[in-house]
Order: sequence, then structure tokens, then C-alpha cells
Amino acid sequence: MSENKLTLKKRLHEIKHRLKGKKIAPAFGAFHTFLYTPDETTHSGSHVRAADDLKRTMNMVILALLPVLLFSFFNTGYQHFAAIDAASGAPRTLDLFGNFLTWENFWLGFVQVMPLVIISYAVGLGVEFIFAIIKGHEVEEGYLVTGMLVPLIIPVDTPLWMLVVAVVFGVVIGKEVFGGTGMNILNPALTIRAFLFFAYPTWMSGDKVWVHGAVDRAGTPDAISGETVLGYLAQNNTFEYSTADMFFGFIPGSVGETSAFLILLGGLFMIFSKIASWRIMVSAVLGSLAMGLIFNWVVDLGWVGESSRFYGLMSFEYWKHLIAGGLAFGIVYMATDPVTGSQTHRGKWIYGFLIGFLSVMIRVFNPAYPEGVFLAILLMNVFAPTIDHYVIRANVKKRLKRFKTATVYPQATDDKAEQLKAETV
Repeated sequence: MSENKLTLKKRLHEIKHRLKGKKIAPAFGAFHTFLYTPDETTHSGSHVRAADDLKRTMNMVILALLPVLLFSFFNTGYQHFAAIDAASGAPRTLDLFGNFLTWENFWLGFVQVMPLVIISYAVGLGVEFIFAIIKGHEVEEGYLVTGMLVPLIIPVDTPLWMLVVAVVFGVVIGKEVFGGTGMNILNPALTIRAFLFFAYPTWMSGDKVWVHGAVDRAGTPDAISGETVLGYLAQNNTFEYSTADMFFGFIPGSVGETSAFLILLGGLFMIFSKIASWRIMVSAVLGSLAMGLIFNWVVDLGWVGESSRFYGLMSFEYWKHLIAGGLAFGIVYMATDPVTGSQTHRGKWIYGFLIGFLSVMIRVFNPAYPEGVFLAILLMNVFAPTIDHYVIRANVKKRLKRFKTATVYPQATDDKAEQLKAETV
């Protein structure tokens, strides 16, 4: 077995060297490095010795996303049948092993969600390969994570042709025009989501996240649509989901945003594997809590009455914003993007806090589309370099001020220097 593996690796290396300089070389190189580490080594200059590379770092993020994807299969099927039962006048009571973790739910969810994943990867990587061949550089690994994120942040009923158009736009305009992976100023997955929101707003609104066109078990055509949790609150409707339902994810919503519990586990995995910044995550949570507390305080003072269109989301308990909608998903998997986020330690605190703060603010003041996390992250992507610039300037000024007050000793013998120091003291 090991000899066969060695032979395959050797032959792939030989083929790669034979294709060097040809147009197809970048495409083959991407396949080769996906299976094995590159055979090139650094011959000169300073460099970092490490066991991982960008592709394997991306794979760690995908591992953190897989539980969310798997859960989405079950939840998609469950929400489908729950909507049918509710329409027939018999609301479904959740039973984890009785009517949630079932093959029926899994298969329906798999059939609905997997085409989104396949199209996302096929189109996105196709564009990456085309640009690599045209420009003559290696295929970049950045879309490995973007391809998984995109289907998790859109409604499950998004038409595939819309997804194709959005992915092409996001990869070309959001990344390639800036120079590719590592050069983009906006998160590519959120650029795709923003394109869908502004180009096809009726499909992305909070009142029709789950629309299914299957038939129910009696053979009756089904066209039931269900609002998200935020959609209910934005319209001041009676809230019907428990805290446990929202935390564990048994609620309607975009494909991968519903389970705050699994998102939390994914975040901890990325923190302990040093893939994502805990500073951004913690500060974003603090920012969302601060904005939620301010709105709750405004309601408690009576400045906003129940007749206000903002009342539903303003009166929503401040900490529940973290387990409703896509805020938790955005904080863990989007805000922590190392390319588009702040790079300095202090900048990460500021960057994350403003993301959480603005996310809740946009939710409340935009009732037509009560989800602000992707807009907040894109806005802060633009300001991240400015934040780092002023953080660095502040550090430079602090050091210059310290230097001006420092005592500079003249060049002298060791004995003389020690004497000068003693006299100074």
C-alpha cells in the first residue's frame, strides 16, 4: 500500500515538472497540491518553517463548518414537514430522536442543500482555474472556504441560476480584480451575499427564508413559506420560539445560521487550533450586547411604544440577538477572515466591537430586512486598514514620546558608563 502511494506521488511530481510552463500547469498543480504538499522548497532569504500551508489552514475551517452543514440537512427537512403540519392545523412538537434526527429529514435536506454546495464549488473554482490559466499563476486556495460558506448563508430555496451569477460576480469583482487571494479588501462570501441581496431582494428578505416546492405526504402541492425569527420580530408578531430552540437551531433560517450551539463549537475549535482570532469574536459579542442593552434601555424608559415598527426588535432581550439570525455565524466564520479583518491586536478589538454594535443597530433600524451582520462586516472590511493605520500611529507616537524622555548615555568604557548611571540614579 505504501509503495503504491509513493509511486503515485512520484508520478504526479514527474507530470507536474513536465507540464511546467504550459497553460494547463496551474490546473494540474492545484490537484497535485491538494493531495500532497508541494515539492518546491525555499532556497534563499528568510522564511518561516511550518508544517501547514494555506490549503491545509483552509481545510481546518472547513472541518469547523462540517457539523453546521450536517445539521442543516436535518433542520431543512424538519422545517419542511413542520410547515406542512402547521398548515394542516396540527403544529409539530419537536422530538429530537422521534421527528428531527430522521432519515426522511436528512434526505430531503441533503437533496435541497447539496446542489447549492456543488454549484458554489463548481462555479467558483471554475472561475479560479480560468484566471489562473489566463494569468499563468498557481490556482489559489482561498475559495476552498468561500465555497462552503456561500451555501450556508443563503436561503435554501435560492434558485441555482441566481447562485451561479452571484458566485461569478463575487469571485471576479470581490477578489480577482484586487489581485486574488490575500489581496481582496472585502470578504468574497459576503460580497456574493450582498450581490444576491441587492440584485434579488425578494428572495433574500427575512419573511421567506424557507420556501419549498415539494409535495406533502398526501400528494398535495405545497407552497408554504415561513418567516425567520427576526422576520417575526420585525413585524411585531407574537414570538413562538423558545430560547433552547434558537440556541440549538430548531428554527427556520438560512441554511447554516440556525444552530448557535454548533457555531460556538466551531468557533472554539478554530480558536484552539489558532486559525481564527478570539479577540475579534469576543469583542464582536461585547459590541452586540452593548447595542442590545441600549435598545432595551430605550424601551424600558418608554421612549418607544408598542405601536412603533421598531418595537419588536428593540424589546428583544439583548443577549438573544446572539442566538437569533446569522449574527453568531457571521462573528465566528466571517468577521475572523484574516485577509479582510484588522491585523493589529488593538485593531481587532475595535474592529470586532463595531461589527457587533452595528449588526444589532442595522437589525433594528432596517425592519424590511432584519439582518445586519453581513452589511456590518462588509462596512468594517473597508475600514479595517484605517483602524490599523491609526493604531500603529498611536503606537509610534507613544514610543517617540517615551524616547524623548529617555536618558541617553554617551559612548564610554564600561566603568565610566556604570559611574554615569550611578550618578543619574
